[in-house]
Amino acid sequence: MCNNLLSFRRRAVLSSLLAGATLPFLPRPAQALTAGQARALVEAAVADVNRVIGAGGSEAVVLPEMERIFRTYADVPTIARSVLGPPARSASRAQMRAFTEAFQDYFSAKYGRRFREFIGGSIAVNDARPVRSFFEVITTVNMRNEAPFELRWLVSDGSGRPLFFNLIIAGVNLMISERTEIGAMLEARGGNIDALTQHLRTLG
Repeated sequence: MCNNLLSFRRRAVLSSLLAGATLPFLPRPAQALTAGQARALVEAAVADVNRVIGAGGSEAVVLPEMERIFRTYADVPTIARSVLGPPARSASRAQMRAFTEAFQDYFSAKYGRRFREFIGGSIAVNDARPVRSFFEVITTVNMRNEAPFELRWLVSDGSGRPLFFNLIIAGVNLMISERTEIGAMLEARGGNIDALTQHLRTLG
């Protein structure tokens, strides 16, 4: 866990420098979302996460639970479109649908493993505040034998209901980090979205 946190923190500076790059891909403006609604969404998500990490269990037990949590509380289509970046504008509906499905499996498995590292700890909800057209809900991850660190959830109802569309873990912006990694995967496949989608299916 310590090494992963150090890695998170090394990348925090880069995340800050690139933060503006995500602006064109933010969700549509919130319709009538309030701080209380954003906080309620995260409190529900955190309660589920705390239940899973409190119970412990093997990866085979934890990952399906984390996948269910992400499917319930995350705006996966918005995250998928954002991390794909400009190529999403020229992709067909069928390509985006297939990419989003593959990305959801990849995303759930990858960050399910990250959250599994919190086993033995707990997450506490602190505050919610407006940021541009969405809300940021600030939580603290308390770990055994580790210094606490912040986990920020960015929440919007631009998709029709409150969902989180980004996480900032110990200063590292998930959306920017994934956009960099997905971009490298796409470049390695000559910009072929279908090939990228197939590759993601092997990682989920």
